Amino acid sequence: ENREDMLSSKTNRLTEALEEANKLFSGVSRAREAALDAQFLVLASNLGKEKANELHSEMTSFDSLVFAEDLLTFMGINRIEGQGDESESEDAPSGYLPQNAWHKLGAESEKYFRRAPCFHYMLGSFKSDPPVPRQRIERQKKTARGEEKRAMPAQLKKMEESHQEATEKEVERILGLLQTHFKNDPDTPISFFDLVVDPNSFARTVENIFHVSFIIRDGFARIKLDDDKLPMIEPTKENERKGNEHNTGARNQVVLSLSHQEWK
Repeated sequence: ENREDMLSSKTNRLTEALEEANKLFSGVSRAREAALDAQFLVLASNLGKEKANELHSEMTSFDSLVFAEDLLTFMGINRIEGQGDESESEDAPSGYLPQNAWHKLGAESEKYFRRAPCFHYMLGSFKSDPPVPRQRIERQKKTARGEEKRAMPAQLKKMEESHQEATEKEVERILGLLQTHFKNDPDTPISFFDLVVDPNSFARTVENIFHVSFIIRDGFARIKLDDDKLPMIEPTKENERKGNEHNTGARNQVVLSLSHQEWK
């Protein structure tokens, strides 16, 4: 209804309406009220755009010829000596510039541009000596590395073989002790813990249990419980061992836990 009054540059009705809308928006609590506020914002934006388009600025447009003339005047052009030159046309600018004209313009325009700080060395410049050429010995290194790589698997294989041989020898030694004991006294079984426990070394005890497990696995000895439910070990006879090989389902495996406190 007050469109013309709102668009007038002599009144502040649009600004007053916006301030009043800001006050009313603080009490908005319903969707319909918020929708009305959004509708008012669209209407006020359109009025503000029309009002801005109607503004008339008094600034003059940029004229490149006038700007160039002002630059020549600032640089100190001398037009008196150039007037006698008849070869030039009437529209062409006459006169000549002094030797320091462009320097004067550069010194003035330098004030309006940001310049990066000049680069300088804190501890003097680096030496620009060419790098020392390296001696090419890559082929020798490659051959040496190749020999090392070829030698490593052989060494590891030897270590594995030696470790396996030591384990087999220790298993055979324990089996020989067990069989010798039963030959001398076949009616007296041996306690499993008396056989494997080393009173002076926990690590040695664990190794003995490890080696005895191979004897049990291969059927050269068996473990049974006595009246006190403690494990006893005895070697198996040859005919029993052959029967166990045919009846593989009769074998059982157990996991034995032994802490350092239990060993003590």
